[in-house]
Amino acid sequence: MTRAAPPRRLVFLGTPQMAVQPLRALVDAGFDVALVVTRIDKRRGRGSELMPSPVKAAALELGLPVSHSVDDVLAVGADLGVVVAFGQLIKPHVLDVLPMVNLHFSLLPRWRGAAPVERALLAGDSETGVCLMRLEEGLDTGPVYRSVVVPIGPATTGDELRRELVEVGTSMLVDELRAGLPEPAPQVGEATYAAKLQPEELRIDWTKSPVEIDRLVRLGGAWTTLHGKRLKVARAELADRDAPPSDELRGDRVGGLRLVTVQPEGRAVMAFEAFARGAHLEAVEQLGR
Repeated sequence: MTRAAPPRRLVFLGTPQMAVQPLRALVDAGFDVALVVTRIDKRRGRGSELMPSPVKAAALELGLPVSHSVDDVLAVGADLGVVVAFGQLIKPHVLDVLPMVNLHFSLLPRWRGAAPVERALLAGDSETGVCLMRLEEGLDTGPVYRSVVVPIGPATTGDELRRELVEVGTSMLVDELRAGLPEPAPQVGEATYAAKLQPEELRIDWTKSPVEIDRLVRLGGAWTTLHGKRLKVARAELADRDAPPSDELRGDRVGGLRLVTVQPEGRAVMAFEAFARGAHLEAVEQLGR
């Protein structure tokens, strides 16, 4: 296999927590990271304090220069850009000057786009993976240098899947850059798109099957309402996958699901039994109202 010479000087573009481990690994592996580009600081919390992205916080800790402008990568003498969950399309005038690779958390061309991990889990995919691809102007359309398959188990949670994908992807990224990139292969198969998850999609629709609701709970952030107040379902167990849909809470069961831990509005996550005792629930309660 013919490979290019390993890159000498990198720029890194990323934003969320999933991109922190790859950045740290590149630095630990001895790569010269000349610049880190990430989103601008956002106001969060009651005091509206400006908070850096996880990637910016890690870059500052590592002593790396940080910018919020993609065009700044053209001024640091880099010979490769590494993109991990950056959240912005890179414009053609930048790609014309600086080649870039993208670490994407799916098996392309399935789940191109912003939320590949979430969409794979919600769709009930039995496997996903990580691709290292050449960045092009199109949305995740570039040819692939290497991919690794990661199975999705019947009880795998979103957090567990993200951790494994980041671990596998980070190792692959460092190995491939150290060895020098091979010639990439075009993507093959039907393309599907992973639109960003909207907040309303995390609301449990009790007309759906227990299997579908279980996937949403495993993703994280699923919620419903009880007595007009929001109730997050932090963890549930699939007790009967063939049970008909139901919005009736009987004991700790809702149709084919058993509620394990919940988070009432304004309170911490707790065991469902403790919540039920404190809430003085009736024998049958209706959720979603």
